Order: sequence, then structure tokens, then C-alpha cells
Amino acid sequence: MASQRKRNPNGAGTITKRKDGRYQAAVYVLQPDGTRARKFAYGKTWAECDTKRRDLLDKVASGTPVPTRSAKLAEYLAYWLNNIIKPRRKLSTYDKYEAHVRLYLAPMLGVKRLESLTVTDVRRFCNQLEKKTTAATAKESHRVLRTALSAACNEELITRNVAKLVEAPQATSRELSPWSLDETLDFLAAARKDPLYAAFVLAIAMGLRRGEIVGLRWEDIDLDGRVLYVRQQTQRRRGVLYNDDPKGRRRRAVPLPAMCIAPLRWHRMRQTGARQRAGESWDEGGYVFATRNGRPVEPRNVYRSFTRIADSAGLRVIRLHDARHGCATLLTAAGVAPRVVMEILGHSQISITMDVYTHVVQDTQREAISHMDRLLKRRPGRE
Repeated sequence: MASQRKRNPNGAGTITKRKDGRYQAAVYVLQPDGTRARKFAYGKTWAECDTKRRDLLDKVASGTPVPTRSAKLAEYLAYWLNNIIKPRRKLSTYDKYEAHVRLYLAPMLGVKRLESLTVTDVRRFCNQLEKKTTAATAKESHRVLRTALSAACNEELITRNVAKLVEAPQATSRELSPWSLDETLDFLAAARKDPLYAAFVLAIAMGLRRGEIVGLRWEDIDLDGRVLYVRQQTQRRRGVLYNDDPKGRRRRAVPLPAMCIAPLRWHRMRQTGARQRAGESWDEGGYVFATRNGRPVEPRNVYRSFTRIADSAGLRVIRLHDARHGCATLLTAAGVAPRVVMEILGHSQISITMDVYTHVVQDTQREAISHMDRLLKRRPGRE
């Protein structure tokens, strides 16, 4: 009885001998867009071809995309957004990356083949985008491209990240102009009767972000122990309010200043009355700052109230986020260590704290170096 030829199991690929004497392996592999296609590999001997077949199967088993043709950058960026960024990163991050891909990267670099993208291509892109928009936009697009190409390197689609070899455009830092101490006190006096007065006190005294303020629940505040827990933030994206982790996923516990206790107690008493008036229509979400029916306030409305009060008090209208800068300015000027300021504000790196508030640090250094005049002053009667 003639022996039957052994066949590879389904999905293990095939090896055949070509008319030119070489061997050809064929394996179905994953494509960057999520589909599957047949990939061919060639070798002078059966063993050489089998080695290549096994390498392809290893990539199939690990879920690594293996393009059957040279993928365009636009195709890979779409795969990267949907399969790497969307499942693992915050919605706000995905939206920001998607905007840069859609508006700049895909139109200006999308037709380039992934492995054919050069340092010159990236440098030219950054220069053109900076002229077309701003240095800050070009710098951010460069960062998005660098991140995407790093993922492509990890998946062994390319051997090097050419974006890392191009210096990012230098954006001019925004000049910070938070309120002075007197301006801050004038604002708090003008805001005392506003329903969101306690929110403004938290923004000024603790440097909470707007989303962190809106996302606060009463279970996050221990008035007796004087501790506030930042566990989430509330944002509006795509027309929907949703809760997410704090920026940088940095949850933190911060001591409550004494000046925050009374406004929060007053606010809780006022909210109890609103709950009784709303009756069954009250939506018990436990939010500290809620509407008449218990739902979280709109983040944009917090800013609108902030600017309205500042304008009515004759103050410079600044961003609500600048109140956060003002908090750090006052803390740094009072001699609080930058590492402590970093923990209070929830920065992910100490460099962020130092970069943003360098002008305050310089003032402190100027005061310290002025002591040299006194220490090194010549003694009386000596030349």
C-alpha cells in the first residue's frame, strides 16, 4: 500500500516546490487592518523555507500583524488607533490622537510606505506643519507620530523609529499670569454667595482641575478628618458626560485646608434642601456639585460662572485652570517643596511642576542669592 503524504494541520501553512527549483511557504497572517491574508516566503531548500514558515506562524500565534504588502502609513495609523490606543488609553487621549492623524498625519504623510518613511520625510512634515499651523501643533503631531512608530517597532513592522531621529519643533511656553494674592481674595469675596462658591475655593486653595471638581462625590470628602480623595474626573466628550480616572491616572489623597471646611458644610446643607424640593426627580449620584435634580454640573458651566464673577468684580478674566497655577504659585512662594506641590496637584513628573512654575522658583533663588551681599560685604575699616 502506497504511503500517504503527511499534511500540515489546518492553519499551519504549506510548503511547495516551484518550477525554478526553490521552495515556497504560504501562511495566512494578520493584517494591520485586522483582516487575514496569505503571506508567501521563499527558500533555496525545504528546511530554509520551513524555518521561515515557522517564523510566520509564531507571529500569527502572538497576534503580530504581518503585511502581505508594504502598508501605507495611513493604513497603519488607523490600525494603531483602533487596536492599540482605543482599548488601552483614555477617551480624551484617543480623541486627541485621532484628530492629529485625521487632520495632519494622514493627509501629509499617509501615502508613504511604513518601512519607507525617512528622517527627511518627518523633518519636512514638521517644518511644513509648523508654517501651516503653530509650533505647538507641529510638536504634538510629531509626538503622536513618534508614539505610533514606537508601537510599529514593538510589533516588528519596522526596524527603527525615524521620528525619534528628528528634533521636535520648539513651542513657546504660554506665559502664566495667575491672580495675585489680592486679586484672589477679591474674587473669593465676590463669589461668596454663588452656588458654586465651594468649588471655586477648592480650585484656588487645592489646585483641583475642573473635571476633578465636577467628578467629586461626598464619599470622596472626609470633613471631620479633613481629607479629600481625588478618585475620578467628569468630562464631556462626544456630547456625553462620563467619568474617568484622574489625569495621568493619579489618584491621590490631599489634606483639606481649614478654609474649605465651612464652604463645603454650607454647600451640603444647601444641597439637602434641593434634594427635598426635588423629591422623586432627584438623581442620587452622590455628586458634591450637582444640578437641581442631582446630576453632575456641566464642566463648561463651572467655567462660565467663574468668568462671570471675575468680570463683575472688575478682575482680570483668567482661565479656571489658571487658578490651579495660582495655587502652585502661592505654595511655592510660601516655601513648600516642589515635590510636595507635585503631589498636591497630581503632576505625573516633578519636571512638569518645575517647568510650569519656574518663574516662582527664580524669585525664590533671587531672594536667596541676595544674602550673598550681606555675607560677603567687606568689613568696616578694611580695604
